[in-house]
Amino acid sequence: MFRSPGVPTPDELETRITELRAAVRRAMAAGDRSNARELRAELRRAEQAWDDAVLGEGGTGAGTGDHATGGRDRDDGPRGLLPVREQVHQALTLLGAPAAPKLIGSVYEAFFPGGVPGSRLTSLRRDEERSFRTAPYARPYYLCAALTADLLAPARGLLAVSTWPLERRIVGPLSPRTDFLTSAVRLAEHADRGTPSPGVQRLLWRFASNIPGAVTGTVGTVDPAVLAAAARAELEVHREPDRRRRASAAGRARAQLDDAELLFGSRLRALRDSGRRPAGNGETKR
Repeated sequence: MFRSPGVPTPDELETRITELRAAVRRAMAAGDRSNARELRAELRRAEQAWDDAVLGEGGTGAGTGDHATGGRDRDDGPRGLLPVREQVHQALTLLGAPAAPKLIGSVYEAFFPGGVPGSRLTSLRRDEERSFRTAPYARPYYLCAALTADLLAPARGLLAVSTWPLERRIVGPLSPRTDFLTSAVRLAEHADRGTPSPGVQRLLWRFASNIPGAVTGTVGTVDPAVLAAAARAELEVHREPDRRRRASAAGRARAQLDDAELLFGSRLRALRDSGRRPAGNGETKR
């Protein structure tokens, strides 16, 4: 892949990410929160640059070609070249919100060449947690758990990306709906960049049929622009109360959890508190 002069490679970005993570830990250990915040912001920019660099590679099959053209010409180029964790990462990056394995597989199959083998997703999060606990921050990103807002425990059946802000990885009572709408907007915007393939149309229909005002034409066909507008309109209703709940839970998580628990949840807390009160309505299901 051609790179402009001065544009860092993924390997260079990985090195920078590792350096920044170590610098953040040193700043926190020294009690320099102001410097730590600046370093974390720089770290997020480096991680985003790494995401952009990796998602832009992979040739005509799994790179920006299909991603940017709404899933067109999926039969061109090689298929199934990426490891499963990278396939999942691409799908989650496109969705922009925690998602269940079934949706992740559907998104990847619609927008990228090949498919995600469902059998591999069962143990993926456990493998990622094992890797993190063995060598923390050794990878540019981890596929981690969404955390329930009440117990700060891993939300059942939801995967997220470690580089996302913690607030995005928290799920409260309104989060399943706001995440659904957020993903609908993002998928529709990507599909609208080109002519959606039949697979993309089927995926968009699944979203549109559950959003008021998103269906205006023939059954089974969706105008991506109409879908995005309808999803944004409803999202405005739920966004702020959901944001407040997530921000509150994220604050508790930062104060109570260690690095591994911030990514994969507190199982002991869930077991200890499960007898006191039930999980909030809709917090662990999509």
